[in-house]
Amino acid sequence: MIRIASHRPRRALRAARATGLFALLVGAVASAAGAARGSGVELEQIVLQDGADSALLTLSLSSPLVPHVFRLHDPERLVIDWPGPHRRATLPAASADGLVTALRSGRPEERNLRLVLDLNSTLTLQLQQSADGDTWRLRLVAQPGATRASEVQSVRAASPSNVRAAHAPPAGARAVIIAVDAGHGGNDPGATGQAGTHEKDVTLAIARALAARIDNEPGMRAVLTRNGDYFVALRERIDRARAARADMFVSIHADAISAREVSGASVYILSERGASSEAARSLADQENAADLKGGISLAGQEPDLRGVLLNLSQSASIGESSEAADRVLGALDGVGEVRKREVQQAAFVVLKSPDIPSMLIETAYISNPAEERALRARAQQQRLAEAIFSGIRSFFRQYPPEGSRYARTHDEGATATTQVADSGR
Repeated sequence: MIRIASHRPRRALRAARATGLFALLVGAVASAAGAARGSGVELEQIVLQDGADSALLTLSLSSPLVPHVFRLHDPERLVIDWPGPHRRATLPAASADGLVTALRSGRPEERNLRLVLDLNSTLTLQLQQSADGDTWRLRLVAQPGATRASEVQSVRAASPSNVRAAHAPPAGARAVIIAVDAGHGGNDPGATGQAGTHEKDVTLAIARALAARIDNEPGMRAVLTRNGDYFVALRERIDRARAARADMFVSIHADAISAREVSGASVYILSERGASSEAARSLADQENAADLKGGISLAGQEPDLRGVLLNLSQSASIGESSEAADRVLGALDGVGEVRKREVQQAAFVVLKSPDIPSMLIETAYISNPAEERALRARAQQQRLAEAIFSGIRSFFRQYPPEGSRYARTHDEGATATTQVADSGR
């Protein structure tokens, strides 16, 4: 069960996931308690079976201990952090022709042991734990069509530098992708105002304005779950966001109530009940278990480990959703009335992606005649879109996704901190 009594303590987890430092298993993410448990543990053996397109790394410890695994880009690296143990094992040699080109070890913090694998390609990752918990196997598989590091070096040596626009993302940096979801559509008009305004039309207009504003921001790109007056099932909207590899899902709506004097905006994220029911649904779906962000596969994992991975991912997503939604709500307060000044929680289906931060925005009450008129006005639609965008941009500037232009800007000048000397124990 995921408990969300307060979102503020999740700041470290949000920041870790947003920047790619996303632990694969629950437990204290980098707690002193974890370090204390690992202080007497030894990493006894490291075995690397490496090929051009796949590799298997086996790590054997004297006692069970949970690693924290994350990836870094440009160049591609896989980092494994352990709280507390000593390395007794010899580092295996790597081949320049293999998927793993080098393996290094060090202690970036006094209580931690870190292993760094230099990679020749982007990859997908599967992690398996032995029954007794003291052996971990990381299976690395090169992504189809990925450019190998050796090929990049060859091209760089042979080709002159291209001229780039001043606002263009740095080479290799991807755009932050926002899935913009216009509520309702087609034979589902949503709520209808006193003057006959359909929610589906208002939400599409605001969604298009928001998408245009996102696309105008260097390093960001929008994907609309619908771009016309047609019906899209709720889970299909989530599927479209996942297919686009969205970093955030934003669903646009307009509220309605029988009391026409009620007015104002509100913002929702997934509730504890919604998260728990979705986790149960996902864990029961053995054959169609979705991959999580970072190439972590739920398929083929032991049930307990699948539950751990899914719960951690949902917890991180809810924490990120809360932070982003709070910023959007604050920005909406500058555009018009806000009905509910705290981010709300509900079990809306469109918020149930286990690893995409998601929010649902009720922009105003279409049942209120004054707000209905405002929602029909293009100027108000643009103001709402700009406010939503400013909240989203504020979040990603502080918590940039791994490998994005925002992350590159955020981490400029900090590359040296990711280097680890081969200092042994």
